[in-house]
Amino acid sequence: MGENKKLVLIADDDIDYLFQMRMHVESFGFEVITAETQKEAEVLIQNSNPDLAIFDLMMEKDDSGFVLCYKMKRKHPNVPIILATAVASETGISFGVDSDTDKQWIKADLYLEKGIRKDQLHKEINKLLKI
Repeated sequence: MGENKKLVLIADDDIDYLFQMRMHVESFGFEVITAETQKEAEVLIQNSNPDLAIFDLMMEKDDSGFVLCYKMKRKHPNVPIILATAVASETGISFGVDSDTDKQWIKADLYLEKGIRKDQLHKEINKLLKI
């Protein structure tokens, strides 16, 4: 681990997208660990101490991202989580984490549509980490 580098956990079953996200986040100066399945991500949640997590919503299951958010908040309550998804373009469903009701069942701090611009992603991560 580098000197005081923040650790970001990224979980996504789309290998190309995962690679791209890893490149982006590393270019912002963070350490990155990745998982390609919900199971791998659950192991990383248990065995690592990330400063921030980015989870894909739909992996093996449609609600993989929600499950990971829940598990992450149980183990690391103060770690901010970004839920990244293409769900709106795939299903026409859109939801946010703005209302209290949403916050109770969506344990994410931020909800992002996939395809976010790199500079926007950097800004959101810094905001969540209060950098």
